[in-house]
Amino acid sequence: MRHTLTQVITFKQVGNYVLNVAFNDGTSQTIDFLPVLVGEMFTPLREKRFFSKVRIDPEAHTLVWPNGADFDPGMLHDWDKVKEKFLEQIAAR
Repeated sequence: MRHTLTQVITFKQVGNYVLNVAFNDGTSQTIDFLPVLVGEMFTPLREKRFFSKVRIDPEAHTLVWPNGADFDPGMLHDWDKVKEKFLEQIAAR
């Protein structure tokens, strides 16, 4: 059995804090990041110009910002399944 690691291959900003993210398995997710932009690493991304500096890290194959903020590519891939739990974890902090 072969296990393929999830990788972000491209993205497009489709709204304020909203990215359409494409993965190496041919799937994509449209993600509104605004609700999860809290905490020391992610609050700076609430500034629209800073958020727009997102790029794909060539080694980790995920989204990354100039301050080092990033998201696990597997979590991005399964966003529709994990976002509620992720938001609960943020609220519990």
